[in-house]
Amino acid sequence: MNILFVGDIFGSAGRRIVREHISHIRSANNVELLVINAENAAGGFGVTPNIAEDLFDLGADVLTTGNHVWDKRELIDYMNSAPESSHARARRVLRPINYQRGVPGYGVYEGTTTSGVPYAVANLAGRVFMPNTNDPFAAADDLVTGIKSRSGAKVILVDFHAEATSEKVAMGWHLDGRVTALLGTHTHIPTADERILPGGTAYQTDVGMSGPYDSVIGVERDLVLHKFRTGMPAKFEAAKENPKMCAALITCDLNTGHASAIQRIMLGE
Repeated sequence: MNILFVGDIFGSAGRRIVREHISHIRSANNVELLVINAENAAGGFGVTPNIAEDLFDLGADVLTTGNHVWDKRELIDYMNSAPESSHARARRVLRPINYQRGVPGYGVYEGTTTSGVPYAVANLAGRVFMPNTNDPFAAADDLVTGIKSRSGAKVILVDFHAEATSEKVAMGWHLDGRVTALLGTHTHIPTADERILPGGTAYQTDVGMSGPYDSVIGVERDLVLHKFRTGMPAKFEAAKENPKMCAALITCDLNTGHASAIQRIMLGE
């Protein structure tokens, strides 16, 4: 079974480059499960319900997010519109599972592919240099136990939205052999360390963003340079030049959920 995970979509340029490539990548690689991180899809800050719907129209099965999930307030009502047991699109937009109790939405979705394969997708947030969250390592343990007791899905993909490389690497080792893939997001720069860990978990520290690479991690470079050089506040705007789609393609065994291959993808216009 092949899984495609698309890294953080950033602004209109990111949406455009994903729309350009997603169909032929899915068909050429017989992708059965498509997961997209969409937390920066609306102008670089958050995601709206309309944009979420557009991404589902492109074939996304699940959308993950991160620390910008609440930037567009209308997403809260959208997420609250679907109960936990629902398989509606709004239920398949995730926020990190280790956020405080009582916040909108859910951090894991358990579903079935069109061919009948049970799967689970989860969103975790790191704590190093990030907004305060509950312990992601304890949350990861609870996640795996919960999936085993509920659906028993073997195919499990985790988006770990975190800043520190060390925290992401540690989480990879922590979940090795217990999930199909642990893929990092948030820093917007793709890393060249994709591998299959000894226990059978596909790992990459950061998949990278799907967005404008003639920028500073998606933002107009002159605005960021001005802030670094002067220390003065600046209103950031999403850049648009040289968009690239970054993704990871994972092949896994349906019986064990273990990954056998991971391929790093970067495609331009």
